Amino acid sequence: MKIATISLNIAWQDIEKNLVQAEKFILKAKTDGCDVVVLPEVFNTGFITDIGKFAEPPRGRTYQTLQNLASKNSINIVAGISEKTNNAKASNVAVVFDKSGHELAKYSKLHPFNFANEGKYFDAGDDIITFELEGTVCSVFICYDLRFPEVFRQVSKDVEVIFVVANWPNSREKHWEALLIARAIENQCYVVGVNRIGEDGVGQRFNGSSMVIDPLGEVLLHTNKTNEYSVCDLSLNKVAMIREKFPFLSDMRFIKTK
Repeated sequence: MKIATISLNIAWQDIEKNLVQAEKFILKAKTDGCDVVVLPEVFNTGFITDIGKFAEPPRGRTYQTLQNLASKNSINIVAGISEKTNNAKASNVAVVFDKSGHELAKYSKLHPFNFANEGKYFDAGDDIITFELEGTVCSVFICYDLRFPEVFRQVSKDVEVIFVVANWPNSREKHWEALLIARAIENQCYVVGVNRIGEDGVGQRFNGSSMVIDPLGEVLLHTNKTNEYSVCDLSLNKVAMIREKFPFLSDMRFIKTK
């Protein structure tokens, strides 16, 4: 599986510009023979608080644009966007489209980052999901979810690739890197973490540091703060080989406290 990581320099609250940029990189990924393109959390706006103005309705403009780009270019897309809900808040979601533009999955972030008041503007999701991409079972999580290993454990025996899309600031970059590696090692699968670069409208800086890590914790790709586009090949048969050689997951037990 050949993956393009797009560490987009997100234009603050400028959906049009971000969609144009995303299309440029998706076309490049197609030319490079990639199977999957991964865009960061809320790539179309950046992290917003003006929900009424910038969050889109379900299956709105960004959703439809990604759907069309997937089918037009015969490429799978994983991307983070914000969507309006039935109440005053929005939902921070990751959507997955296959090469025909069919929605394979939509995941709503389980853990709003309340340190930055995300829960004030975004509802928490309730479900962990898996989906099949090019015959490979995958899952996806969003940013702050990365700090909660127990949710990753719930899919560990089923998946070969976990995607994590994020707006993770440079002030906690070392945490991002360490946690991605830990999630790959403990779940014996590939982890693809895609983070934005640049600066948002409130002065928060992002260094990208998008990473691809194999089931042994080896870093196959690690981008810098100026690199928006990178490509990495995953040898998916390695997951089964590692799990057979080191059958740690089969020894896993969940113990209740008394």
